[in-house]
Amino acid sequence: MHLRAPSIDHGVVSLVWAVAFGLFIWFGSLAVGVSGSTAFIIGAVCAFLIFLFVRICGEERPRQVPRRSSPPR
Repeated sequence: MHLRAPSIDHGVVSLVWAVAFGLFIWFGSLAVGVSGSTAFIIGAVCAFLIFLFVRICGEERPRQVPRRSSPPR
């Protein structure tokens, strides 16, 4: 029996990264003294940009196996 992790759509993975880093930026901004509304806007904009970045650039493309040329006859 082979146990493998379930396949998760790349959009869901992008959303998880965006929410995690957006919250990190929001709470970090609050911790250093940025006002609540400004911190929320900065966190939301950063989360959106992180979502786009991970969605566009974060997916691994499968490696292409080079074709072997047929042996000469």
